[in-house]
Amino acid sequence: MSAPAVHPDGVVPAGGAPLLSVRHLVKHFPARSKGLIRRAAGEVHAVCDVSFDLAAGETLGLVGESGCGKSTTARMALNLIPATSGEVRYRGRDLTTVSRPQMRSLRRELQIVFQDPYAALDPRLSVHDIIAEPLRIHRRYDAGGPDTVRELMRRVGLDPEHGHRLPHEFSGGQRQRIGVARALALRPAVLVLDEPVSALDVSVQAGVLNLLAELQSELGPAYLFVSHDLSVVRHIADRVAVMYLGRIVETGPVDRLFDGPAHPYTQALISAIPLPDPRRERARERLTLAGELPSPLAPPSGCRFRTRCPTFADDLGEGERRRCTEVVPELVERGQGHPVACHFARRRSML
Repeated sequence: MSAPAVHPDGVVPAGGAPLLSVRHLVKHFPARSKGLIRRAAGEVHAVCDVSFDLAAGETLGLVGESGCGKSTTARMALNLIPATSGEVRYRGRDLTTVSRPQMRSLRRELQIVFQDPYAALDPRLSVHDIIAEPLRIHRRYDAGGPDTVRELMRRVGLDPEHGHRLPHEFSGGQRQRIGVARALALRPAVLVLDEPVSALDVSVQAGVLNLLAELQSELGPAYLFVSHDLSVVRHIADRVAVMYLGRIVETGPVDRLFDGPAHPYTQALISAIPLPDPRRERARERLTLAGELPSPLAPPSGCRFRTRCPTFADDLGEGERRRCTEVVPELVERGQGHPVACHFARRRSML
């Protein structure tokens, strides 16, 4: 009998094998020069060798700065954009090799909620028709579709009597609830949430996050939650994967990662989260990153984070710096209790 599948952070998924498994995912986009005659000018290394697992009913938070490749990774996980190389397996089936008709049938089980609730909804359709659209596409509307739409509106906290209204008649938070209802219409097993609350006011964010937690408890989908805000991810995720310039640099259970981050980049992100206690906020250690995010057209050799790493700048000798410059650190467990892609990882409390 084979051993149960294990997450990259050592956690055995509930029920054995992971629901969604991403292995060595790579995405390069061609870059063109400016001007009248646009010539090839290299490749944008958007995602480079990303691997993770998602178990049924759990939430994995994928976090990082804008431009780190997290949204591209999420879209490749749903086969919305093709991967340059790598595998995406859903229930053991490689999505990168399936035909278009086969992928169309799998769309029922793999859905997405987009970042912008204003742009994600067709302004010409009523809310009822927006939520009913996936049911019609997959020929499920005739079997109780109107009742299903009304029930979905109730579940996400909207009045079913407002189904005839157009999107512009709703607030931003209500529009995002409409998007969530549409994504859940086919009862998917995996739901990608691409920055679902970043365009909303803070007070509205809490309501949407609580709604997502309730819906997961009731309906059981697995969430891949993409965000640049670690404080939001801490509220909803079971595990966290931190991305930097196309690579995952640290991953682990959410409490372990927040209590003792081991990668300098994760430490800097957590140290930027404000604390509600003014005394603790003034007394705690802060890590600031020097410089700008390097261009994915020409990422640094070795460790991609070394050009902004405070440890590389202040604490390493010449031989250690050479190692960071020449050797790409693997995402492995180094005695920290969870995988870290850093040659000199050291857990530190940042809260």
